[in-house]
Amino acid sequence: MNFPIIHTNFWDAVIAIPIIMIITQLTKLIYHTPSKFVPTIALFFGLFISIFISHRHDLLAGVLMGWFYGYAAIGNYAALKTAIKSYRNANK
Repeated sequence: MNFPIIHTNFWDAVIAIPIIMIITQLTKLIYHTPSKFVPTIALFFGLFISIFISHRHDLLAGVLMGWFYGYAAIGNYAALKTAIKSYRNANK
């Protein structure tokens, strides 16, 4: 079995991940989504962007990179939230 050749660049990640974070937060605000569903929504948007925009000619590459986009957005959000909480608690 050959693994897919994935052609991605730095800009895919720099643009896709913040867009996923923004869309996920807007979805949370507009639809009042419970927090437990937010990671699933981010993963869905990551898969959507990757399969239909970034890697539309290769489904396997789109799924693989969409998985990375979604989970990178989840990790970045968690890290940002932790850093803000830590900063606020240190300045009390």
